[in-house]
Amino acid sequence: MPVTPVGGLQAEIDALMERFRVGAEKAAAVAAGVSNAEADFVPAPGAWSIRQIACHLADSELVGAHRFRLVIAEEEPLLTGFDQNAWSARLNYGERKLAEALDSFRALRAMNCELLHDLPVETFARTGRHTERGLVTLHELLRIYTEHGENHARQIQTVREKYREFRKGA
Repeated sequence: MPVTPVGGLQAEIDALMERFRVGAEKAAAVAAGVSNAEADFVPAPGAWSIRQIACHLADSELVGAHRFRLVIAEEEPLLTGFDQNAWSARLNYGERKLAEALDSFRALRAMNCELLHDLPVETFARTGRHTERGLVTLHELLRIYTEHGENHARQIQTVREKYREFRKGA
């Protein structure tokens, strides 16, 4: 990985933090006005519905909140991976309330933003050892969670488009 000057790193983190901050709002915006039928539409075998995606976002952000805190507070803590499909099945993602999942994601993201916002740039070099990814920095975790929210917001939009296509063909 190329070395970034501290000033450049601060600018990079600031830009990432802004994307991270708006990520939950993007997911909520693309899910606005979803009916129950649309929320439960599964676009392909093995794919997730909008409801399941929203629940996954909320639970992943909860896991992220824990990981951020571990890396900030402890020396190279263990960051345990999790089986998202097992969580979906065993935590009843298909039965949970879409609005509550989105609200939880937004609240957790806001809490994480508040935590990360004023950290010294050096803190973003702190590391944890992820059971699947290996050694990760706080900076990398921020990037991962930023992209995670953005990717799933796009996925929600895609599921909505597929639902509209399905309704036209029905």
